[in-house]
Amino acid sequence: MTQPQDQDFSQEVQPGEPTGSLYAEGTAMPIPSASAHPEPAAPNEQAWDEEAAGLIEDDATPMPAEDTYAVAEPITAAPQPAQQPMSQPAQQPAPAPQPAQQPAQQPAPAAPAIDLAARPDSTIEIGSTTRLSWAARTDVGLVRGHNEDSYLVKSPLFGVCDGMGGHAAGEVASALAVRAISEHAPEHADDPLLGAAVEAANEAVIDGAATGVGKPGMGCTASVAIIEDAHMAIAHVGDSRIYLLRAGTLVRLTHDHSYVEELVDAGEITADEARVHPSRSIITRALGSDPDMYADHFSLDVERGDRIIVCSDGLSSMVRDGAIEALAVSSATAADCTDALVSAALAEGGHDNVTVIVVDVVSDGREEARRRALMRGVVGWLAAVMAVVAVVAVVLALIVNNSWYVGAYAGNVGIFRGVRGNILGIELSHLERTTEVALTDLPESTQHQLAAGIDVASEAEAEATIEAYQAQIADEQQKKKLVASGAQSDSSDGTVGSATGASGPEAATQDRGGE
Repeated sequence: MTQPQDQDFSQEVQPGEPTGSLYAEGTAMPIPSASAHPEPAAPNEQAWDEEAAGLIEDDATPMPAEDTYAVAEPITAAPQPAQQPMSQPAQQPAPAPQPAQQPAQQPAPAAPAIDLAARPDSTIEIGSTTRLSWAARTDVGLVRGHNEDSYLVKSPLFGVCDGMGGHAAGEVASALAVRAISEHAPEHADDPLLGAAVEAANEAVIDGAATGVGKPGMGCTASVAIIEDAHMAIAHVGDSRIYLLRAGTLVRLTHDHSYVEELVDAGEITADEARVHPSRSIITRALGSDPDMYADHFSLDVERGDRIIVCSDGLSSMVRDGAIEALAVSSATAADCTDALVSAALAEGGHDNVTVIVVDVVSDGREEARRRALMRGVVGWLAAVMAVVAVVAVVLALIVNNSWYVGAYAGNVGIFRGVRGNILGIELSHLERTTEVALTDLPESTQHQLAAGIDVASEAEAEATIEAYQAQIADEQQKKKLVASGAQSDSSDGTVGSATGASGPEAATQDRGGE
């Protein structure tokens, strides 16, 4: 598979080093001195060599250590002695030589030629929730006789365990580990508890070998993540890996527990050289080897649009991080990305089992939190408005119930409760009763006042006002009767009334005085 020629990816994702403030690593293996290479097995830890003779199954095709997992041109020189595991620079060219030196390389991994759907030993699982979308695929590869990888998809829990041991039942170890992690994993993104679940899986693998479930010497790696809203907890042992793709940049989050990773940490080889190193298969920490084994664990924040990749070394040992980044960026969905990565590993030779889980963060919960906050603000504002309206309504009700006025109604005087006017078409007063006082019996000025309404302090005052009107009308009527009676008596005596209302002789005197 052709690797990018114009870019050196050796410094893109440095093993064991955080990028920015993404994480702080929980634990690290001792780094050997730069002057001498340590033996494969540390005094307190059992080293694992997946390619050692006798551990690879009989039906597999063993490959020479010098060209196992190589991505560049095969190394034709004889392997170095055990005390000098690192190849000489002249015997191991860089993984990305010039185009003139690779005329027969395969096409770029963006367009793999391997049809995964036609492979009987390749399975895929796809799922999604409102927060996450994922896909998981495992493939036996093109060389191994059976698949020792196991993966865990139990949203929001995802993990990969790579079994080791060949005939020593690596697939049993990985299956036991996945089951134990699933049973002991926390419900939330709590990395110490997730690390404890991986350590419980270590005990399960050891107990399985002791009780005859599997075989002595079996073991596995474990890389597990819990993604909850905007947080992700990670626990890790071995050389399986977890990557984070954010804004087009790939970051390796986990630190390999392997011999070549210690050489990289010591500055003796580069990350690209570690991929083709003869001792790259030596694992310095794994499940099933040590009852006191501990898991690295840490937490970091994730956001919408992030893509998390959990994989076995069947991918990372075959495909450079730069190519993984290019495929992850160019894949639209988690399923497309999973298929592209597995296909790329097979196109490079598929020397090991390949398991890849890709998880896309569809929603990190921040938008929902903002919407909830906005909704709470709207509800609070509406509640405040409704409270004000309620207070105003109560005040108006008190005013309406305790206010009175006298006004005109259907040609008579009426007594009203409330205040004159309306709000949104709702009248703020109502007629209590209509009196028998006719407007026409009252003076014109009083009629104008009643048309506008005359406020009174109480119903009793309104009744008193009506009584006053009735008394006034009665007086006027009495005066009119007296005037009419006087006029009739004067006319019967032959006297003439004056214009001023006088009659008899006084009227005549006034009339002459007027002349």
